[in-house]
Amino acid sequence: MSNQFDNVTVLKKGNVYFDGKCVSHTVLFADGTKKTLGVILPASLTFSTGAPEIMEINGGSCRVRLKGEEAWNTYGAGTQFNVPGNSSFDIEVTETLDYVCHFG
Repeated sequence: MSNQFDNVTVLKKGNVYFDGKCVSHTVLFADGTKKTLGVILPASLTFSTGAPEIMEINGGSCRVRLKGEEAWNTYGAGTQFNVPGNSSFDIEVTETLDYVCHFG
């Protein structure tokens, strides 16, 4: 997991979800890939996915339950989890979560 992204375009307009409980910015790479960098404040939320996602946790902690699963898994700084495309996941953030979402 890299500490920085070089030679990228960052979209100025923020992505604000759940009344401001999740805020991110889109980062575009020369090869056409896209990521978002953001924070999620303590809350219980459900996200839907279009493309597959890898959620990389930079700071904070959360519990995650993928669609169709009963078990919750805990993640903290230095960990990541995968979410299938056209799916969803429940997330309980217990400490403000700093994350990178990798798409595709």
